[in-house]
Amino acid sequence: MSPSASQPLTKDVTEELRALVYELSRRLDEHSRRCVTELGLTLPQANALRDLDTPLTTRELAERMCCEPSNVTFVIDRLEAAGLVERRPHPHDRRARHLVLTAPGIELRHRLLDLVSRESPLAHLTASERGHLRDDLLRALDREPAVSTGPSPSPRRPSR
Repeated sequence: MSPSASQPLTKDVTEELRALVYELSRRLDEHSRRCVTELGLTLPQANALRDLDTPLTTRELAERMCCEPSNVTFVIDRLEAAGLVERRPHPHDRRARHLVLTAPGIELRHRLLDLVSRESPLAHLTASERGHLRDDLLRALDREPAVSTGPSPSPRRPSR
C-alpha cells in the first residue's frame, strides 16, 4: 500500500528526493556545459540566447538571468560583436533599447535548444512524464503548475 499524499514524508524519502534532485541538476548542468562548449559559447552567452525568445531590455534580461545589468551588458557586447544580437530602439521608451536576436542569433538559439534537448538526462521521459515532473517541481517550489500541456517557456531561475 502506498502512503497517501497527506502523510508527511519520512526523513529517508526526503533525503533521497534531495539527492535525486541534486544528481539530476548536476547531470543537466554537465550536459548543458558540453552543448554550450560544442557551439563555442560561454554559459552566460547561451543563457542570454535562450532567454531572448522575445525582445527584452538589458534590465529585463538581467532579471531573467539573475545577475546585474552591467554583467549582461558585457555578455551582449560579445553577442553583438558576433552578429547574434542587435540593440534596437524600444517602441515605448526612448531611453531604453531592446535586445533582439538577429537571423544568425535565432538560428544559433534553435541549434542550442535542439542540442540541449537531445540526449538530455530527461530525454528518455515521455512528454507527459516531463509535464508531470515539471508540475511536481513547481508545486515543490510553491509555484502554480502550468495549465497547458504544450512546451513550457524558458525556465527562469528563482529570484533572489
